[in-house]
Amino acid sequence: MEAKEQLVVGVNAYRTPEPPVTVMRVDPALEAAQVRRVQAFRSRRSSTAARQAVDAVREAAKGTENLMPRILDAVKAEATLGEISDAMRDVFGEYRETVVV
Repeated sequence: MEAKEQLVVGVNAYRTPEPPVTVMRVDPALEAAQVRRVQAFRSRRSSTAARQAVDAVREAAKGTENLMPRILDAVKAEATLGEISDAMRDVFGEYRETVVV
């Protein structure tokens, strides 16, 4: 391929320049405001009901039960997306891409 005896589009022929990688930066003031909103939300809700609903999601995830009714109950109990996601991560784990060089 390096001698271009065999052309492979995108590898050794007709390559386009790499687009620049742009990294999104979150304004620290916006981040602090969101943290305050979540803290206020959590202080207004029933912590016991939210914890029980998230625990029910975790237990359902361990078995073969349909998770949607449990997730909806957790949302109605005002559990946050992060709390629900953490419960499922506890059971299912988190995908980590294997880097091949």
